[in-house]
Amino acid sequence: MLLDQIQQTNDIKKIQPKDYPALAEEIRQFLIEKISVTGGHLGSNLGAVELTMALHLALNLPEDKIVWDVGHQAYTHKLLTGRREGFETLRKYGGMSGFPKRKESDCDSFDTGHSSTSISAGLGLVRARDLQGKDNTVVAVIGDGSLTGGMAYEALNNAARMESNFIIILNDNNMSISENVGGVSKYLNNIRTSNRYLGIKDGIYDAIRNTRFGEPVVNGVRRVKNSLKQLVIPGMWFEDLGITYLGPVDGHDVEGLVTAIKEAGRRKNCVLLHVMTQKGQGYAPAEKHPARFHGAEPFVIETGLPKKKKAKANYTDVFSTVMLKLAARHPEVVAITAAMPDGTGLKRFRSIYPERFFDVGIAEEHAVTFAAGLAVGGLHPVVAIYSSFLQRAYDQIIHDVCLQNLPVIFAIDRAGLVGSDGETHQGIFDLSFLSSIPNMHVMAPKNKWELSDMMKFAVRFQGPIAIRYPRGEAYDGLQEMRAPIEMGKSEMLFEESGVALLAVGSMVKTAETVREMLKAEGISCTLVNARFVKPIDTEVVDRLAQNHQMLVTLEENVASGGYGEKVRAYADENDLPVKVVSITIPDEYVEHGNVDLLKKEILIDEDSIFEKIKKELTEE
Repeated sequence: MLLDQIQQTNDIKKIQPKDYPALAEEIRQFLIEKISVTGGHLGSNLGAVELTMALHLALNLPEDKIVWDVGHQAYTHKLLTGRREGFETLRKYGGMSGFPKRKESDCDSFDTGHSSTSISAGLGLVRARDLQGKDNTVVAVIGDGSLTGGMAYEALNNAARMESNFIIILNDNNMSISENVGGVSKYLNNIRTSNRYLGIKDGIYDAIRNTRFGEPVVNGVRRVKNSLKQLVIPGMWFEDLGITYLGPVDGHDVEGLVTAIKEAGRRKNCVLLHVMTQKGQGYAPAEKHPARFHGAEPFVIETGLPKKKKAKANYTDVFSTVMLKLAARHPEVVAITAAMPDGTGLKRFRSIYPERFFDVGIAEEHAVTFAAGLAVGGLHPVVAIYSSFLQRAYDQIIHDVCLQNLPVIFAIDRAGLVGSDGETHQGIFDLSFLSSIPNMHVMAPKNKWELSDMMKFAVRFQGPIAIRYPRGEAYDGLQEMRAPIEMGKSEMLFEESGVALLAVGSMVKTAETVREMLKAEGISCTLVNARFVKPIDTEVVDRLAQNHQMLVTLEENVASGGYGEKVRAYADENDLPVKVVSITIPDEYVEHGNVDLLKKEILIDEDSIFEKIKKELTEE
């Protein structure tokens, strides 16, 4: 096997050019085989195999730097830098990350996980290089979907003024996670479908060569910046900005890509190399269903179907169903997603209410301010975004929604630990950053029925409100416990004395088990469904403090700024005669791995909580 010859960085340069297609096929088969077992980002990696090979052939790593936007397309890069064995533990706790990680290899020049960041980071590496008198090459690889993010344009605006080499590779597969939307996608589509550009260019050159003036005139035309391109592709936005545009180039032709990358490296300014690839290239199920294979669960190679049968409805499914019911009853309800109609559960809403559905692309900041405008205009927008991605719109939440006290609903999916995607995707900060904002109200459901009830409550509420819910199967326990929702009021599930558990959202299920464990030890225990993290229910805290020796708060959020910190601060300020113990995620980033294993490692699983409470009781 050709792959056997690649044991460390730059070994690919030992491979003969005639063997590049065979090596690409081996890489694809390796990735399909490994990801079918571990799960991971398949489609994006299959599409970037030849591009990655070309980068490793044209550059000298680790001296030269590649910044991968998002980073979920860097599996081939890891394979070509001597991390083949790491694929056995891909995205597992203690194993190899599914994203670039500087601590893993000197060839991973920048940690990534979110979109539209690579040009900014690459520009920083270029400036650092120039200030230190170095001459290494810096390449930022960005997908066409990531160009819907405003941060990319902020970086392009700065990069255009450079008088030093910086290569931006636009990996254009006409996809982000779901199908691309908006003007940028339309513009790129006009370029990628305009074969007339290359045809007319070659035709003009050939015609000039056949005149008496011949080659000197051809060379003169080439020296006139933009002239031919402006004739053939009106606008040439990148060139107008001041960035040299090369392409489009076939993204599955290794030798052609190497030539183009080397040509880009000879320029003394910022160059954008437009590369056209196919997401899922070489694996029919991924080519046919690219969105499904963006982040794939373990699957059967022959069919592409998941190995696990679909479990019970998850929280995203519940949200999807509730949105359809709310839309039917409330014509003012509209839905917004940032390039993730499938992931957030809005695909059905889009099909039934297309005129009330807005996909703004990978542009969370715009999504939030756009929602504010819709609210001012008399509508009731629901912004569905993953917890870790909502962080990107913090200023807009504060300044454009909450400052004006607008009725915008934030449906925050993937809140809490999400598992295999690791630090960049764990949704463990939202309770903290949202509950610090004036006018914001924050809820978390204990089960699938309460998510439905909270959505209905939110639609009636005239102000900013956020509902955070976890990834995975929706809890269907405690069905009979369904007290009406009142602003800022918790729900008493079981009332006794001794120890009181005040649990937020997903932790109610955990607290239910802990309560049974405590009762088995003869420890009387109350269980409260907190429901609201902002405002907290101070009345229930006052009441429980009178006949309980310990209040235990439980949340799937970091300690700083979370629910437990608020309860403890209130108890301290009011000299309540009760001890407050907080069960939280530590104030640190949590790596990738199975969620149940991660909970054990950070001591928020049932057994760890039970042991902690018993220890605290003995220290009374």
